[in-house]
Amino acid sequence: MSPAPVRTKPNIMITGTPGTGKSTLCKELAERTGFQWLEVSKLATDWDCVSGFDEEYQSNILNEDKLLDTMEPIMASGGKIVDYHGCEFFPERWFDIVFVTRTDNTILYDRLHERGYTGTKLTENVECEIFQTLLEEAKSSYDEEIVHEIPSNTLADKESNLDRIESWIESWTENNVR
Repeated sequence: MSPAPVRTKPNIMITGTPGTGKSTLCKELAERTGFQWLEVSKLATDWDCVSGFDEEYQSNILNEDKLLDTMEPIMASGGKIVDYHGCEFFPERWFDIVFVTRTDNTILYDRLHERGYTGTKLTENVECEIFQTLLEEAKSSYDEEIVHEIPSNTLADKESNLDRIESWIESWTENNVR
């Protein structure tokens, strides 16, 4: 068995409660860096990695094993930005850094309401943010040194986060590519 190829670009996980700005951040980060944005919810549908539909939450049920099998060779080359509202099932070896977007609950409520979230789906997503569910999930799934909480309330936050992540990529490249 030959050793895994050395990546020349890092892989980044961006996770957080729905409505905290993950996709907006990922889209712009991909445009700035040339990294490939993997929007997991969309790819799961495109790659037939959906095992059903949850009526209560009005969302697809992810076939995690099939998704991971499909993603494995894609992740090996590096330069990926993975965007998903969960992270515990992704292999730790895939990521060099994990960012968890966080949003003030009032702002989050308004964003989700504008998306048409109601009832249980709205309430549970706001509670998820209140209880830092995704931050705790990331910290328990990956080395805490690579998990970073980033605010996502304003356009200024987004710009600051983009600059911070780009700076981190530059540093990673300097330290890991010879």
